[in-house]
Amino acid sequence: MTDYSDTHTTSAAAAAAAGTAQAQLDQSPRSPIPVEDSDRPIEVDDLQPGDGDSVYDDDFSTFTASLTSSVLNYPIEHGRRYHAFRAGIYCLPNDELEQERLDLTHAVMTKSLGDRLFLCPIDISKMQRVLDIGTGTGIWAIAMGDEYPHAQILGNDLSAIQPPWVPPNVKFEIDDVECPWVYEAPFDFIFCRYMATSIADWPKLVSNAYDNLAPGGWAEFQDFDLQYYSEDGSLKPESYTYQWITTLLDAARQTGRDPCPGPKLEGYLRDAGFINVEHRRIRWPIGPWPRDPHLKEVGMYNWHQIMQGLEAFSLRLYCQVLGWKEEEVMVLLGHVRNELRNPGLHAQFDFHVSYGQKKPSSKGKN
Repeated sequence: MTDYSDTHTTSAAAAAAAGTAQAQLDQSPRSPIPVEDSDRPIEVDDLQPGDGDSVYDDDFSTFTASLTSSVLNYPIEHGRRYHAFRAGIYCLPNDELEQERLDLTHAVMTKSLGDRLFLCPIDISKMQRVLDIGTGTGIWAIAMGDEYPHAQILGNDLSAIQPPWVPPNVKFEIDDVECPWVYEAPFDFIFCRYMATSIADWPKLVSNAYDNLAPGGWAEFQDFDLQYYSEDGSLKPESYTYQWITTLLDAARQTGRDPCPGPKLEGYLRDAGFINVEHRRIRWPIGPWPRDPHLKEVGMYNWHQIMQGLEAFSLRLYCQVLGWKEEEVMVLLGHVRNELRNPGLHAQFDFHVSYGQKKPSSKGKN
């Protein structure tokens, strides 16, 4: 039995970081991503597998609030609250518990990118209009508004869960990004993050981003390949965790919304006409098992957001798409939790960042 309270002091740091994600943002000039693309396996820290006991579990606090809106008649399913506007097209809940997880995931994302909000080399002085697609709790848009007060930041989402008190240069609207775009003026920067399982037509979304950029503007997409894997064989095909995530991804695909768009983003950008396209793959360990201190911290944050989100990820897809009973799902998730508490399990998945620029002299795609 291994007690992580002695060997993993990042647990307390992870708990504190969820509520102070914005304070972690690096104010220095952007430098190359700290975790380079590499096929070299992640080194495992010197840990002994435990029998399920763990102090990964910590309480987290983060800001959550809702905008006053006519779209707040949220349906309740399986004890969780879901969006009302264009109900049913997004499989995750929007309640306070999920908002906390989303803000924690924001902390994981920025941490894995060296405490940066984006990677594209946009000329900050020319960044006047910014669109945040699928803004969620609005934490990225708010951080952008604080860091770049000269820019106007617009965030859209299906749910009105953004806080009412925001920087004066930040606004939110309720919208479905897969409906026609009708913005009055083009944007200098369009940002899209964590839309796995949300988009039915990715090429159309990327094409819309291109069409709504000013010449020379940039778009950046950050998303996942949510298939869990291990580099040392510790995640076995017969494990509950592997069977759970594989079945979950298959259910998401049955809805027509890709759960693993990350590896395809670069191709979508090139096909839409973007130039200066770049792509990064960043591995996200699940747990603090890596030897590298940076990956260890990312892994601890990631472990917490997964453990907090297991029910949110699973209930709609397993119950409504696959026809499972809620009690059956809960039993499976109990097994998954026990496996994820074992430091001998070295599971991970990939986070992808792709960005590109609209042709400076172009008025359209041609």
